[in-house]
Amino acid sequence: MSTPVRTASCDVLVVGAGLAGMTAALEAARTGSVVLATKTVLGDGSSRWAQGGIAVAADEDDVAAHAADTLAAGAGLCDPRAVAALCAAGPAALRALLGRGARFDTDASGGFSLGLEAAHSRPRILHAGGDRTGAVLSAALALAVRRSGVAVHEEAFLVDLVVRDGRVVGADLLLRGASGEDAPLRVEAGAVVLATGGAGQLFSRTTNPAVATGDGLAAAWRAGAGLADLEMVQFHPTVAAVEEPFLVSEAVRGEGAVLLDAAGQRYMPAVDPRAELAPRDVVARATGRAVAAHGGRPALLDATGLRARTGAPFARRFPGIAAMCAAAGLDPDREPLPVTPAAHYLMGGVRTDARGRTGVAGLWAAGEVACTGVHGANRLASNSLLEALVTGAAVAADVAAVAAGADGAPARFPADEVVDLPGEAGVRAAHVPRRDVRAALWEHAGLFRDAAGLAVAAKLLTPEETPLDLAATPGAGRRAHEDANLLLVGRLLVTAAALRTESLGAHHREDHPETPGAPRRRTLRRTA
Repeated sequence: MSTPVRTASCDVLVVGAGLAGMTAALEAARTGSVVLATKTVLGDGSSRWAQGGIAVAADEDDVAAHAADTLAAGAGLCDPRAVAALCAAGPAALRALLGRGARFDTDASGGFSLGLEAAHSRPRILHAGGDRTGAVLSAALALAVRRSGVAVHEEAFLVDLVVRDGRVVGADLLLRGASGEDAPLRVEAGAVVLATGGAGQLFSRTTNPAVATGDGLAAAWRAGAGLADLEMVQFHPTVAAVEEPFLVSEAVRGEGAVLLDAAGQRYMPAVDPRAELAPRDVVARATGRAVAAHGGRPALLDATGLRARTGAPFARRFPGIAAMCAAAGLDPDREPLPVTPAAHYLMGGVRTDARGRTGVAGLWAAGEVACTGVHGANRLASNSLLEALVTGAAVAADVAAVAAGADGAPARFPADEVVDLPGEAGVRAAHVPRRDVRAALWEHAGLFRDAAGLAVAAKLLTPEETPLDLAATPGAGRRAHEDANLLLVGRLLVTAAALRTESLGAHHREDHPETPGAPRRRTLRRTA
């Protein structure tokens, strides 16, 4: 990238404005100047799309049960300390949300209405606006940010992190002006917090918004941070199989909806005793097999019994999903919904400790872009919004402590298996079309994987032409940077999936179906 024509400075730069980014910015603003840069508009991103709700322990006794459910879903790869900390912090995170104007749905007694979702041992899911929890919470925090002293840059694309003497000291952005043209902006900061979300656009079928192109993951990799457990991609089992796909929340099954194959036969009871409320990886694979067994015809999510049981139409509990169904010509009160699995959430990410510190000084990460070890090999439903709130606040607290004189050394992860890979710090683009990247990953690194398919994917993602260096290409646009980031993260994901020769949670190897007794976290690290 050419030298920016504009510069700015602050104590803390937060990149990303989902729940993790906005929470970090609000908390950091208590002790210093904050710039919040977001790729689209404030409150947009994957957090806003969350339907089901936020998992919070209902009482002190439930904290341990919540942690046990999280560990069980994570299939042995969770960090127990990180899980315990997350679940214990839930009530405080909820109080902070309420203090910032968020409101949740209540029952007839005036208490919180608690829902049940897959792999939870009891109802503990708070929801807002029925099935619009992410949108409601995002709007509340966006309003709080606009009323704060945080400087917000919307339509600001992360090009790269600025590294000096081994420390991240800021970021280069492309800032869209009123005319629609991008202008470079360099923000110098005492601390940089990545909250850029995941990389669902790696796959041709995904629940993620178009902005989820792995920009923060790629930037962190180029800056020297390790990326852990990239093979752990969660596939949601129920995405409407229509021209414009949309997520059908886990909560619909929590209310009693059942899954049928294309012939109308229920298949989950024969797969797992928890049936439709088994962990997501189990339900997603079973649904994928049901689709394949019927020549690609979608499975069916039958919610027609909900009205008879509750006395209320589907739209009363799930207004957002009902509206999308209506737009697609579907009526969940009268007919089962056609569904298929799709890529949903990245459990891996930038390796961080419980404070959000990465392996590079000056760089923190929070939310889906980070890998703390909380989700292990399979995220428990509705833990993502909780993690975003808890890690956003934890990062801000640690940044403030370092600014006040605490040791700011980067995190170390001695228990990880570390794999060093040749660096491509300057290579930003190559001649592999985005559609080919997405198709290769869905076909060969999706729900079902094996060595042969991963080898095919690796070859497809290795360009024959000489890669371009966008850092030395003046005027390179956002799309070119996104394509480069997707290709880089896709190649790293395939590498991670090939290295893990075992089946574990969301990572299923058809050629290695066994699950080990003590799996290890694996971190990929760029060599200079």
